[in-house]
Amino acid sequence: MEREEVFEYVDQKYQTKPEYLWRKYPKYSVLRHQDNRKWYGLVIDVKPENLGVDEKGTEDVMDIKLKPEQIDVLQDEAGILPAYHMNKTHWVSIRLNKVSDTEIHKLIDASYLETKK
Repeated sequence: MEREEVFEYVDQKYQTKPEYLWRKYPKYSVLRHQDNRKWYGLVIDVKPENLGVDEKGTEDVMDIKLKPEQIDVLQDEAGILPAYHMNKTHWVSIRLNKVSDTEIHKLIDASYLETKK
């Protein structure tokens, strides 16, 4: 899945537009609830070595918030890693190019519900 496909999905389902908050990181985008302003996703481009992966270049990942017990289970799956630059108890990073679209949609939905409170 490409970052633009993530943005299309959250726009259609949750009427969320990505917000670009940092001039220093122009491709980092936040996805948040319109009512409570809580983040449910962060789409960023990182070097794979920053994720502990032995690859070159950069790739898009999405950090999402989940319940700790969900995170424990997910981190054994390919393409799911401890969150980059977020609390690793509550957040995971999804390698967008390594996880199926269906699974990414499910994880976005779970993060949206988790942060809706």
